[in-house]
Amino acid sequence: MPTYEYVCEKCGKEFELFRSMTAAPLKTCPAEVCGQKKWGHGRVKKKISSGGGLIFKGSGFYGTDYRSEGYKQSAKDAISDSHPPAKTESKAETKPAAKPAKPGKK
Repeated sequence: MPTYEYVCEKCGKEFELFRSMTAAPLKTCPAEVCGQKKWGHGRVKKKISSGGGLIFKGSGFYGTDYRSEGYKQSAKDAISDSHPPAKTESKAETKPAAKPAKPGKK
């Protein structure tokens, strides 16, 4: 059920109510939330609100899943700029030549 925000035009009280989408719209301030000492039967007006945000939780969702292609490309460029490519050397260049064993010594 959605949450609706209302404001009473008589007492000025702002409140939220969980109501079904098919329920008739609220027209008077409910007695249990009324800001006056004696219930004033004030007219209420529905407020425009932002509503709840959609939050993905769990191991299957990441903050970068829905990024634009431009953002992804600039992130890749930033990573490649900060890490220059490593030199590629062959194994023959890095190892010194093996010396033959001297005969007679054990």
